[in-house]
Amino acid sequence: MDERILKYFQNGLEANERLLLLREIEKNEELKKQFAEYQNMQALLNLSSHAEDKEEGKTGYQHFQKRIRSKKMHIWLVKTMKYAAAILILIISTYQLSVWHMSHQLQDDLQAQTNTLYVPAGQRACITLQDGTIVWLNAQSTLIYPSHFYGKERTVSITGEAFFEVSKDKEKPFIVTAQDAKIRVLGTKFNVYSYPDTKQIKTSLIEGAVQVFYKSKQVILRPNEESIAQDGKLTVSNIKNPDMLLWRNGIYSFNNERLTEIVRKLELYYDVTINIVNPKLQDICYTCKFRQRDGIEKILYTIQKIHHFKIEINKEKNVITLK
Repeated sequence: MDERILKYFQNGLEANERLLLLREIEKNEELKKQFAEYQNMQALLNLSSHAEDKEEGKTGYQHFQKRIRSKKMHIWLVKTMKYAAAILILIISTYQLSVWHMSHQLQDDLQAQTNTLYVPAGQRACITLQDGTIVWLNAQSTLIYPSHFYGKERTVSITGEAFFEVSKDKEKPFIVTAQDAKIRVLGTKFNVYSYPDTKQIKTSLIEGAVQVFYKSKQVILRPNEESIAQDGKLTVSNIKNPDMLLWRNGIYSFNNERLTEIVRKLELYYDVTINIVNPKLQDICYTCKFRQRDGIEKILYTIQKIHHFKIEINKEKNVITLK
């Protein structure tokens, strides 16, 4: 007798272990026979299957095994089976239905178990999902994902910025929801930039193909293309700055970007408010790279060396002023 069957009826298995056992029973005739046998024994001998009576159940089963070995027990069992035929037929006929119901119930329970991963400011993180998909999360980003993927799709939700290396599965497309957009893929590498404050969703494709849905519009991206969903519009262009994806390696890259755009991203990455008092500074463009661990102050002081301006830092209010 498989020990897992005994534990199953004594509630000694975790939800995922119960589901795996039921799936194996459906495919293994010997295991199915053992399961039905023990279920019938419980019905005839009223062995306890409650969690609080585990020891009683084990003892009852052990005694039953000893008794069935004896000739006397064998005769008794034959007679008992004659009178219990109707009960056994009912048990056997309902077995597959019970297994099917339990299996789907456990699937629903496991699917409902969602996890949330949040990455604080100034940090980044990497996680491997249950299907083998690798997800990198940038600072102040949140990933919501299930413990296990069931059904016809693998769906996760992202707020902030994330880079996906999706494990291929032709039977189950991988779906990423980001604000009002949905990205559908089978197996590919792409980046999603979707901080709510920016009011845009940018999808940048590195490898494979993705289908982006936004309101009533949709596009298919090819490698080195990116889409921007904003204000009801969905546009496609070539990736302007491939180095922007270096954030996975802890590097922030800006390519001929206005100071206001750089400041907006730094605010998101480091959870700080940056005010540009002098309007002349806003449109100055910079091409530069910084390490994430450099910190906001060092980054601003480095930019200051190119075009001089004053930096005032109020740590109590978490505000930086450029003037």
